[in-house]
Parts: sequence; structure tokens; C-alpha cells
Amino acid sequence: MKRSIGLRSLFLLATLVPLLLALQPSPADTRPQHARPQKARLIRAEPSRLKPEVVAMNAWTVGLAGGLLEGAPIRLAAEVARVVDDGDNLHVLPVVTRGATENLNSLLYLRGIDAAIINSDALEEYKSQVPDIQRRIAYVLNLFPSELHVFVRPEIKTLSDLAGKKVNFNSQGTAAAYSGPLIFSRLGIDIEKTFIPHQIALEQMRKGEMAAVVFITSKPVDAFVKGRFEPGFKFLPVPYESKFEDYYLPAALDAADYPNLIKQGDRVATIAVPTALVAFNWPASTNRYERVARFVDHLFSRIDKLQGPGFDAKWKSINLGATVPGLARFPAAQAWLDRQPRTTQASQ
Repeated sequence: MKRSIGLRSLFLLATLVPLLLALQPSPADTRPQHARPQKARLIRAEPSRLKPEVVAMNAWTVGLAGGLLEGAPIRLAAEVARVVDDGDNLHVLPVVTRGATENLNSLLYLRGIDAAIINSDALEEYKSQVPDIQRRIAYVLNLFPSELHVFVRPEIKTLSDLAGKKVNFNSQGTAAAYSGPLIFSRLGIDIEKTFIPHQIALEQMRKGEMAAVVFITSKPVDAFVKGRFEPGFKFLPVPYESKFEDYYLPAALDAADYPNLIKQGDRVATIAVPTALVAFNWPASTNRYERVARFVDHLFSRIDKLQGPGFDAKWKSINLGATVPGLARFPAAQAWLDRQPRTTQASQ
């Protein structure tokens, strides 16, 4: 019996030895975990060891803050990247951010961002934080105006009727959510602000639970073109006054934009928020300045491609010479315009 138990033990031990050996760490596995990616860290830490083509790729890459994935600015940024791409000579990276109103923050503080698409009144928030903001940021291109649409229920006759009532400004991160409350503050009208998707707010309007919705986007807006509303639903006029001269432009809505809501021949005065492509005002002769200057040259020289088939229709209305209220033009952009014949500039 004892002999039988001993044989069993030896057999079990012989079975377990290979398994135990297999579970032992190999010499490579006994090295500290942090030692494995040493080569990768070394490449990042010592640019002098990088291959010339890697250095060139980084030297001519421009980070472009575009905004929310579902927004128009990131789509325009992606189209710009397609058109200006020039291999290692120029590579534009559109960056998804928390929204066009956050893009200025990214341009000021996020590493790797050289340019951004912003709404001009985003500068207002930084006046106290960055007193010299208008010297640190310069515009490259006035992309398109985003018209203010104040859409109200039948019982609302004037802007002052909205005092104390619910007004929706779309979801946080959108142009309406930032610029809308700022505009109403300048108008001196105290309202109950809500920030929910406009589709939900429009249904609440129909039920009488919401007095108005505020859109800030390029006209025409599909929700008003395709939507069906009871008689009396309308856009309120917002006259362009001196209080808007710093960041805004005069604009209008008419029957051509919204034939179901505006009578033929009528015109609803409003204001527009310029959406602009801006750049950090890097010191001249630095690599960051030179890469933005190359980006400007490629963009301006190829603007006709963006205005052709397959790209957003907004490009067709862009004027390279248009200014942006509150900002100076990026020096390389101004230099490019100065080199063009006067007849060319007049047609832009």
C-alpha cells in the first residue's frame, strides 16, 4: 500500500513539473515593465535622432480646431484639410473639440493647435482673462455669417414680450448656447434660459410650453424650411445697433429663405455672428508662423477647388478680402492679398 502511494506521488510530481516550468517568467518577462517601451520613449525624447522625413512631417503639420463632430465648422475644417494637403510639405489635422465656442480656448492653450474656426463674439469671454487677446489672435478668413433667428409663438409680438419667459438656446457647446444669451444680455432682456436640443424645444413651443427658440446658424435652416407651424409663429426682428458693432454684422431674413414663414416682399432685420478661420499670431520667422503662412498660401491659392462640386455650398459665397470685426488679418494672409492684381481682388 505504502509503495502504491509513493508511486502515485512521484507520478503526480512528474506531471506537475512541466506545468510549473511553463508558468515561470522568462528572462524577458522578469525585466521591469517600464523598460519595454524604452525605444519608443527615446525616439520621442530625442528629436535629433528622428529620421529627416519624420522631422519634415512634424515641421509642416498644422492643427486646426474644428468643433463638435456634428457641427458645420468641423466639416469645413475637413474640407480645408483635403484641399490644402501637400504630403510632407503641408498636412492639416482637423481636431474635434467641445464646440466652436471652445475652439478659441484650444487655440490659446492646447498644444499643437495653430488655427481654429470660431465665432467672432467668443473674444468677449477672454477680454478680462487675456487683455491682449486681439494681438494674440489674427483672422485668416471670414468663412460665413451665422444669422440670428429668434422664432416665437403667436402671442409674442416684440422682443420685450419675452422677458421672464422660456427661451431655448440649443445644447451647450453650440453657437446659439454661447452667443444667444450674450446677445439677449446686450438687449437688456431677462429671460428664462434653457439649453435642450432644438427639436425638443420646437415641440414644446407647439404645446405652449416654450415661448421662443434662438438659432444662430447659416440660413436657411431646415427646421423652418421643412417644418409646418400654425399661423402666427414668426421670426422677430433684431435691429443692428451700435451695441453690436464690435463683433456682429447686419443681416436679414426674407421670403427667399423661408417662404412658409415670411411673406413675399417682407424682410426681417437681424444680426449675424461671423464665423471665422483664425490663427495664433506667432512671431514672424518662427516655424509655427511659417507653417501657418504656408497653410494660408495653399488655402487661398486653391479656394476655387473648395468652391467647386463636392464641397459645402458655403464656400461659394466666401470673399477672401472680407474682414472680421474686432480682429486684424494674419500678416501672411494680408501679404497674399497684397500680391494679387486689383482686378483679382475686386472679383473675390
